[in-house]
Amino acid sequence: MTVLAWGGVAALLIWIGLWRWHTGFWRIAPVLPEAHRADVWPAVDVIIPARNEADILPSSLPTILRQEYAGALRVFLVDDHSDDGTADVAARLAAKCEHGDRLTVVCAADRPQGWTGKLWALWQGMQACGHSPAPLLLFTDADIAHAPSSLSRLVAQSTRGDYDLVSLMARLQASGFWSRLLVPAFVYFFAMLYPFRRVCDPRSKVAGAAGGCVLLRRQVLEEAGGLPAIAGALIDDCSLGRLIKQRGRPGGGRIWLGFTREVVSTRPCGDLGTVWRMVVRTAFVQLRHSWLLLGGTVGAMLLVFLWGPLCLVLAGPKLLLYRATPAGLTAGACGLASWLLMARTFRPMTRWYDQPWGIALLLPLAAAVYTLMTIHSALCYLRGAGGAWKGRTYGAPAHHR
Repeated sequence: MTVLAWGGVAALLIWIGLWRWHTGFWRIAPVLPEAHRADVWPAVDVIIPARNEADILPSSLPTILRQEYAGALRVFLVDDHSDDGTADVAARLAAKCEHGDRLTVVCAADRPQGWTGKLWALWQGMQACGHSPAPLLLFTDADIAHAPSSLSRLVAQSTRGDYDLVSLMARLQASGFWSRLLVPAFVYFFAMLYPFRRVCDPRSKVAGAAGGCVLLRRQVLEEAGGLPAIAGALIDDCSLGRLIKQRGRPGGGRIWLGFTREVVSTRPCGDLGTVWRMVVRTAFVQLRHSWLLLGGTVGAMLLVFLWGPLCLVLAGPKLLLYRATPAGLTAGACGLASWLLMARTFRPMTRWYDQPWGIALLLPLAAAVYTLMTIHSALCYLRGAGGAWKGRTYGAPAHHR
């Protein structure tokens, strides 16, 4: 019980520190502001990588083609060797859609060694822009739907803040118990690793982006080394954000990452398996394939997210029966306080996803599931199936390649 109590004190101190001094990572901020009026709207080239997305395109592609944007706009959908008729579906949607002439369908060439599929598709889209490319690029996923004013607000934010990269955390689908718990937790953990306010602070080295929606200045990207500089990155969005912030301009590029309800994912995410596969693909990559970091991460997750509830479960019955020792009283009190504090930090995210208070109290369960996902990701890497996604495998040990 003494060990339990000391662990409970440590967990509570950690949560007090996260609450007070971790840049308010748990707040829904910053949020994309409204677009301002402008005399000049720069041209934009939108690039959409698509591999076997025939089913999802009808809910997303028309929202890009119908953007109410005052400047020149071209859309390049890159068919990344799909076998479900993705290119044909895109062409049919454009034929029926207002401003469908904005669309060009590009068939990706064979992917060379050293490139991940998404980055190669984006690079192919950039190459297809021709000799007079637009000064701004919008990278957006095939499942992302945009409100009519989305692009105008992105460009306005880029212009207003002189940002080289502006990225939005798309609002993911959350239906069914597991996705209602795990989707808000996914964004919460992302913000804990990459606090949005630090990402936006040019004085901070923290850099990140959300790959579903990234607007950036083409010239800055090229001067930073272009997509070939991060060709093999599995976590492409954060790698892109880091590239721009470190090398985008002398003294460091300016990037902005925020929330919005203007950009949403249309991909169904209602079961545990969907979230599990999404996380397993990159969790061990995030740890740089380090078994030492894996052990430290599992230990940290146990202490920060699970120790408090464990204290309460083990010490609680004795407290109710008035049989608790001083160590048991300390363990129970610290366990309850840390659990309530972590739920309080999780509550803004669950509210953003229109979930009840009870979901916030289940953050320890979400943390336990994500810990298991991370361990599974490491085991997949060990078996030579690391980074598996849409029929491709990346990052396997050399003897498996």
